[in-house]
Amino acid sequence: MTFRKKPVVIEATQWFKMGDHPAVIKMPDWVVGFDNEKGWVETLEGGHIVTPGDWIITGVQGEHYPCKPDIFEATYEKAE
Repeated sequence: MTFRKKPVVIEATQWFKMGDHPAVIKMPDWVVGFDNEKGWVETLEGGHIVTPGDWIITGVQGEHYPCKPDIFEATYEKAE
């Protein structure tokens, strides 16, 4: 069986540095490979590292999650 994703309009912000999106916070000190260039976002599945250029998507329930630029470009197009 095959399925098509329902068309839904999302809100997204491309993240490059702290302050670009309120859901992205300083990476916790306990994260291996701590890097001041990266951020951290809590998702429904747990925390995720955010790197410059990632998109922060607001989901249908108001949750946030990161998306790599190449996946974002292949999956989404600008809504008018």
